[in-house]
Amino acid sequence: MKQILSTIVVCLFCLNGISQKLSTEKDYKDFFDTKTYVVKDENPMSDFNFMIQKVMPNVWDVTDYEIISIKEFEEKRRDPSYSFIVTSTVTFNKDKTKARYTFLSLLMGADVANISQMPDLCSIPLSYVRVEDDSYAYKMEGFIRFIQDHVKLVSSNPSMINSNIFKYYNKNIQSLKDKTLLLVKDDLTSETNSISKIKSVYPYDVKIVSQEEVEEAIAAKDDDVVFLHKVGPEGTKYKARCYKIVIGAADSKFYYFDYHMVTPKKRDGMLLKDFKTMGKK
Repeated sequence: MKQILSTIVVCLFCLNGISQKLSTEKDYKDFFDTKTYVVKDENPMSDFNFMIQKVMPNVWDVTDYEIISIKEFEEKRRDPSYSFIVTSTVTFNKDKTKARYTFLSLLMGADVANISQMPDLCSIPLSYVRVEDDSYAYKMEGFIRFIQDHVKLVSSNPSMINSNIFKYYNKNIQSLKDKTLLLVKDDLTSETNSISKIKSVYPYDVKIVSQEEVEEAIAAKDDDVVFLHKVGPEGTKYKARCYKIVIGAADSKFYYFDYHMVTPKKRDGMLLKDFKTMGKK
């Protein structure tokens, strides 16, 4: 299982799979002297834009920051005295499904030809391309907190910097027995869409709640809560992977991650085997 999880972490979070430049110890050190520009979505009415402007003042404390447009990003991205929080479309070179994802990344400015050559300090998958951003925007504070905590962690532990940088999280996955797992019904399959079905294999506390309740738990930094981040095709693509990540509402740690291929028998969402595996930790 450890080998499988390690592979998943690399595929999910390390953009080396798409030739993104691996950051160096100097990049992490230099980051703290940059000004961070947060790049808005092109759609001025997007949920992403609303949430990123809402959560940044509450979370971000490692650098000065400013929210800018995509046009301004193109003007500034070559300057190494800047860093950028930006969404981008990602594909994996060896992925036969040819799936496209939307990632949220913290990149260092660099005088390079395109965004894939900018040093990547941290990247998180948000969704498949064409999936509406309201499926993940309510968890934005958790994502930004994770990015910030990650860059602090790597800066104090530069030995983590390698092509499998997230093996640290794989090694330190903790039990869920003292946590309440919050789930949104849209992220569940027909075999897991009720508490009774989940409880048939999962012994710990679990609740099916609204997106607003998840957002409130993250904002409150509720140490007793973990939440699910599912990256699935949401009907936009049939031959695709469904990724499942359980994250701490307070500590932004990973408590579970796995994926499955979406099939008629394994739909887009949490499966009973996921709960069975988590219940054994």
